[in-house]
Amino acid sequence: MCRIKIHTVFFLIVLNVFLVATLNDEETCELDREMEKKCRLHNYKTVKPLLDYFRQVRNELEDKEIKENKLNELNSDLMEKYNEIVRIHEKFMKEATLLDEYKNKVLKGENDLQLSQNKVEKLESKIKSQKQIIDKLTPISKLYDKCKEEVADKSISLKSSEFQLKQFNSSLFDKDENIRRLNANIEMITEQQKTLELKLENSKTKLIQQDKDLQLCQSEIDTLNRTSENIREQQKKIELQFKDCQTNIIDKVKENQLYKSELDKSGATSCIPFGDSDVHQLNVCEIGFFDVLCDSQLAGPGWIVIQQRVGGNEDFNRDWETYRKGFGSYKSDFFLGLEKIHRITSLQRFELYIHLVAVNGSTYNARYDDFKISDEDSGYKLSLGKFNGTIIEDAMRDGERMKFLTFDRNNDKADIGNCAKWFKSGWWYQNCYNCNLNAPYGGYLHWWVENKIELKEAKMLIRPKRSDVEVSN
Repeated sequence: MCRIKIHTVFFLIVLNVFLVATLNDEETCELDREMEKKCRLHNYKTVKPLLDYFRQVRNELEDKEIKENKLNELNSDLMEKYNEIVRIHEKFMKEATLLDEYKNKVLKGENDLQLSQNKVEKLESKIKSQKQIIDKLTPISKLYDKCKEEVADKSISLKSSEFQLKQFNSSLFDKDENIRRLNANIEMITEQQKTLELKLENSKTKLIQQDKDLQLCQSEIDTLNRTSENIREQQKKIELQFKDCQTNIIDKVKENQLYKSELDKSGATSCIPFGDSDVHQLNVCEIGFFDVLCDSQLAGPGWIVIQQRVGGNEDFNRDWETYRKGFGSYKSDFFLGLEKIHRITSLQRFELYIHLVAVNGSTYNARYDDFKISDEDSGYKLSLGKFNGTIIEDAMRDGERMKFLTFDRNNDKADIGNCAKWFKSGWWYQNCYNCNLNAPYGGYLHWWVENKIELKEAKMLIRPKRSDVEVSN
C-alpha cells in the first residue's frame, strides 16, 4: 500500500510538469507556427514515457485491486475456517472432558472390582466356615426338613381350605343366581297359584258341606240309638246309609286329592311331579303346553330328556328353524328344540346329565351343575357350570359360551368355514368340536379331548338343581 501511494504522488508531480511543459510549448507554437510539428513531436517524445508509465501504474492498480478482492475473499474463507477450527476445538475439549470422566469411571470400576473381589474372598471364607457349621448341625437340619414337611402339609391344608372357601363363595353366587331366576318367575307362579287356590277353595267348600252332611247323619244315628229296640232294623238301614255316605265322602276326598294332583301336574315345568319314565305335558311360560319324555330310571327321578341318539333313524342335518322347534320321535332319536330348552332353563337353575354308550359297550356319564342356553337373539349360547362324572375328560367345555350353529346360520370361529356343513349337524361349534352328540354315526359321533371314544348311544337329560333325596320327596 505504501508503494502505491509513492507511485501516485510521483505520477501527480510528473503530470504537473507535463502540463507546464505543454503550456510552454503551446505558447512557443503560437509564436512560431513553423515549429508546430517539431513541438508536437517533442511533446509526444516527452509525454510518451509518462503515458507508458501511467498505463503501467493503472494496470498495476487494477491488478492490485483484483488481488485485494481475492485477499478479502481469502480472509473471509480464513475466518470461516478459523471459526470451524474453534468449533472443532470446543468439541475436542468436550470429548476430552468425557474421556476424563470415562477414565475416572474406569478407575472407580477397578476400585469397585477390587472391593468386590475382597468381599468374594471374605464370603468364600464365611461359606467354608458355614459349611463346617452345617456339617456339625446335620441332625438339626434333618429336624428342620421334618418341620419343613409339616409346614408344607399345613400349607396344602390351607390351600384346600381356601379352595373350599372359593367353592362356598361360588355356591353363594349360584344361590343368588337361582334366587334371581326364581324372582323372575314369581308372577307366573303367583298366577298359577291363585288359580289352584280358587280350585282348592271350591274343593274345601265341598268338603265342608260333606262334613256337615256327615254330622247330620251321625246326629240321626244318635237319635235312632236312643229310641227303642223296635226300630233296630231301621237303625241298621240308617247305618248302611251312613256307611254308604262315608264311602262316598272318602271317594270324594280321594277324587279331590287326585284332582289336586292333576292340577299340580298340569302346571308342571319339569318332570319331578310325575316320577316315572313316560311322555308328559309341561306348561312353560310363553310356550304353553308341550310334550316331553321324562326319565326316572337312568339317573334318578325327575329328568327331562332333551336329546337322544339310540337308533340312528333320524337325520340331524337340519336348518335353524327345525332345531329351534325340535324334531324326531320320543321312541327313537330326537332333539327337543332350542326355544323349549331355553324357556325351561330360564325358569330356575338346571343340571345336565349326559349318558354315553361306547361302541365297545362301555358306559360313561358326564354331569354339569348349571346348564342353560340363552335366547334366540343371543344365538342360544351354551353355558355348562362345573363338571364331574365317570368320564375323565370334559369334552363339552370346548363349546361353552358358543352360539348354536346350523348349515344356514354360521356362528363359529373355524378357519375352514361353516362346521355344520362339514359335519352335517347342528351344534355349539368352536373350531370345530371335541364333542358333538348330534353328529352322524360312524366316526363323527365321539367324545374326544386326548383320548377318542366312539359312541353308539348318547342322551342329554336335565332337571332342576336339587339333590336326589329332595326330588324323590
